[in-house]
Amino acid sequence: MRETPRPQGTAGDAGPELSQHRPGRAFAHTTGASGSGTPHRSDGRSPQTPRGARQTDPTGRPGTTPPVPGRPALLIFLVSSLPALFALTTWQVAADGPLRTLDERTGRAVVGHGPARLTEFLADLGNMQLAFPVLGCAIVWGLVLGARREPLYAALTMAAVPLLVVPLKDWIARPGPLTDATGYYPSGHAATAAVAYGAAALLVAPYARRSWMMPVAAALLTAATGIGLVLRGYHWPLDVLGSWFLCGLLLLPLGLSCRSRRRSSSRTPRC
Repeated sequence: MRETPRPQGTAGDAGPELSQHRPGRAFAHTTGASGSGTPHRSDGRSPQTPRGARQTDPTGRPGTTPPVPGRPALLIFLVSSLPALFALTTWQVAADGPLRTLDERTGRAVVGHGPARLTEFLADLGNMQLAFPVLGCAIVWGLVLGARREPLYAALTMAAVPLLVVPLKDWIARPGPLTDATGYYPSGHAATAAVAYGAAALLVAPYARRSWMMPVAAALLTAATGIGLVLRGYHWPLDVLGSWFLCGLLLLPLGLSCRSRRRSSSRTPRC
């Protein structure tokens, strides 16, 4: 997307001799009347690309190509697809569609696989006793560093999880893999893990030296929680996926706010 700056010189610049002034011939560039040395066209019109209009680079050197902002097309596509994916998953589960049949067949095939202690530990990552302290520490950290809006967004996002998940559980009333009890879609543990670890990563990332490590760690913890829930038979795979789609929408305002803060902090000169 960035354009390579063209060289300022031309082929005539490499000649061994400089062109001499000949009477009666117009120059392409002459100095102004005030003697400022500013080049202009021989016909009196201003140049199309004046040097003064060019933007400078971060070091202050003139004549550089202005930066072209890039857009993460894949990320934008994924975020814009979240409402459709959540609606499709919820519709298939509620209407007993083909995806639900495939989901239950897959869930029965993988349940019980893996070391019991490990899968149980992974499933427990979605417990409030583990997820809430992680998010609480990130909120306190953000407040200490001067953030006000982002910690509030994180707390409100976490509070919105039960307000949305519980009514959906009661409305769809899906039985669990190993029980006839209902209320398993979407997964509350998967939603708790996604919001707690995701919001904590978004809060800490603007102040971390390697900011990319925070979202990666949150994604790994969230994925590990979902895998543990499915392998232990606590939820169907679509229960977990539906929670992830929903929580992606919930985390979107916090992500946009943290991204703007990271950009503003990167532009601030450091002593």
